[in-house]
Amino acid sequence: MFQRALLGFTILVLVNAVKYKPTWESIDSRPLPDWYDEGKIGIFIHWGVYSVPSFGTEWFWSNLNSGAAKYVEFMKNNYPPGFTYQEFARDFTAEFYNPTEWAKLFQKSGAKYVVLTSKHHEGYTLWPSTYSFSWNAKDVGPHRDLVDLRFGLYHSLYEWFNPLYLRDKANNFQTDDFVQNKVLPELHEIVNRYHPEVIWSDGEWEAADTYWKSKEFLAWLYNESPVKDTVVTNDRWGSGPVICQHGGFYTCADRFNPGVLQPHKWENAMTIDAYSWSYRRNANIGDYLTTRDLIVILAQTVSTGGTIHPIFQERLLDMGKWLDINGEAIYNTKPWLYQNETSDVWYTSRSNHVYAIVLVWPEGNTLHLERVADLFQNNEVSAYILGQDDKVEMTLLNNVAQITFPDKATVQGEWAWVIKFEYS
Repeated sequence: MFQRALLGFTILVLVNAVKYKPTWESIDSRPLPDWYDEGKIGIFIHWGVYSVPSFGTEWFWSNLNSGAAKYVEFMKNNYPPGFTYQEFARDFTAEFYNPTEWAKLFQKSGAKYVVLTSKHHEGYTLWPSTYSFSWNAKDVGPHRDLVDLRFGLYHSLYEWFNPLYLRDKANNFQTDDFVQNKVLPELHEIVNRYHPEVIWSDGEWEAADTYWKSKEFLAWLYNESPVKDTVVTNDRWGSGPVICQHGGFYTCADRFNPGVLQPHKWENAMTIDAYSWSYRRNANIGDYLTTRDLIVILAQTVSTGGTIHPIFQERLLDMGKWLDINGEAIYNTKPWLYQNETSDVWYTSRSNHVYAIVLVWPEGNTLHLERVADLFQNNEVSAYILGQDDKVEMTLLNNVAQITFPDKATVQGEWAWVIKFEYS
């Protein structure tokens, strides 16, 4: 079961005096606040009533309602006849909720921000929402507000079984009672109450942005809200040509990782469990990505202009250990002229430095790089392995840089290594 934790930031930006209109052209013209691009790594926490059965995925209720065999069998074997999904809420007690300890874990992981599912598609809100009576963390379950600190919030637009939504859907979304009486009031409530730095929208795909009133909400968010100058949003605001085309940063699809430089800031929203966003008791060890898997994805993502959201304690601590040594090649960096040499070497850059993230220790302790040969044109170039004090041996032969690594046993870290090229 996932817990929510505090992670505070002081963010300084220039106040933007532009008045944004409720059109995609105007909304898309808003610059992305610098802190998001510089942070690179965040934590995505899925936590809700589905954490109680912790079986299958966070879509437990929907899958059970559709009659999916393994969910029906799970309920038959573990709960009395007639037991409903809503009854799980009373056992969602958050008894291990410790925001201080989770904040320490997130800091050790190297993450720079946290996004919590304030409400998933089940409709249960982790805050005492005025618009979700008896189906929120104050009224049933932990009987407390679980969204009481400043960070980012995931929010599902639609709810599987909300009567207002089902009625609008039956009317082909020609009515919008659900949006006017539930979605928009909830969004305004969490923004005004918690001042989140990220609004991560989801559940948009069944209706157009005109139904969700997305442009109107975003115009208010950017013009009048208490986080108008610092908030970051994603691209999940309506069906059709919206995702991967409009909004703040693009997600495009879950676990999106194109491997090439993108023209717009994007995010690789992915999980350590290859099959679920939430904890599930029936996961096998092989279902979880290894630390090296995550660092490979991190290198590919940052080299091509995105950010990444890892989860789970052991992997987070391993990521933090690696970033303690190599974070210079990740934080506050930009994609370089070239994104990669091979699938085993990926590049980032900053000022007069280029970083080569080496995912496999070179055979014979010698690494050959063609891309960095350009640096030698009218420049003095030196190279270091991050975490080491001494320069590494380097020669340029036939327009290929040849870097000689020291003995592996003398180099700090594991999983991947970074060569820092410094040029005049």
